[in-house]
Amino acid sequence: MTDFGKVAVLMGGRSAEREISLRSGTMVLAALKRKGVDVHAFDPRDQGFEQLLAQRFSRVFNALHGRFGEDGTVQGALEVLGIPYTGSGVMASALAMDKWRTKLAWLATGIPTPMYELLSAESQAVDVVARLGLPLMVKPAHEGSSIGISKVESVEKFDAAYALAARHDGLVIAEKFIAGREITAAILGGEALPLVRIEAPQGNYDYHNKYFGEATKYHCPSGLPAELEASIRQTALRAFRIIGCEGWGRLDLMLDAQDQPWFLEVNTIPGMTDHSLVPIAARARGIAFDDLVLRILEAAHVGSVA
Repeated sequence: MTDFGKVAVLMGGRSAEREISLRSGTMVLAALKRKGVDVHAFDPRDQGFEQLLAQRFSRVFNALHGRFGEDGTVQGALEVLGIPYTGSGVMASALAMDKWRTKLAWLATGIPTPMYELLSAESQAVDVVARLGLPLMVKPAHEGSSIGISKVESVEKFDAAYALAARHDGLVIAEKFIAGREITAAILGGEALPLVRIEAPQGNYDYHNKYFGEATKYHCPSGLPAELEASIRQTALRAFRIIGCEGWGRLDLMLDAQDQPWFLEVNTIPGMTDHSLVPIAARARGIAFDDLVLRILEAAHVGSVA
């Protein structure tokens, strides 16, 4: 095994996804310890990044979800410090965290993504609904883990959905709802792993059902026809690369009744909990959790802006 030196697992942090980050980080930490790595937990909420140098860390596994971890800020700090880190670089991390600008890049390059509209406090529900139809999704542009997201099924519920999203972010989007099967495509080292089909209670894959509930079912193999799965995986890898992502990540999409995939977002630091999707896909590829974590760490880099 490669001698990685002293490794920090960044976990916790200050985002709305702190709790999930702590769970992901704890599992990553345990996996690396089982692999014999000299690894330690590091919570940037409690100590500054200069401590990474002071404590002589030579490599970082970034398990910070959301803002101040997944959005390019930490990546930039680590590059200034010259410490190799896992996942995508500064530009890709910042772009992927922004659902609106991700859509702009995908639309410009032919990646199918649902119609959308930027919202403000002056947005009129009847006008937005006239353009996007019902139901629609209202979401903060810079949050993950379904935080602040609402499915709007009537004009009367639009304002409350906007208010909820706006509490989390100054940039809010409304998105055309795509009815169909929910799919996720994990990327590892330049390969799209087997797709996972998500079957959530009443189709509601919310924060609780993602991380705490036991009712959600994960199908991997996905059950899709082989040719369709291969096509989606190829498009997912292209969508990942268009944003400039590298190392590992996950793309979320919907598959409509005509088997047309619609890409929703890309996650550059997906969850690594016992409910998480990348480990499920890796397992279907024959990669055990501990080996998955080690492969991600092996790909740590420094100095990339992509």
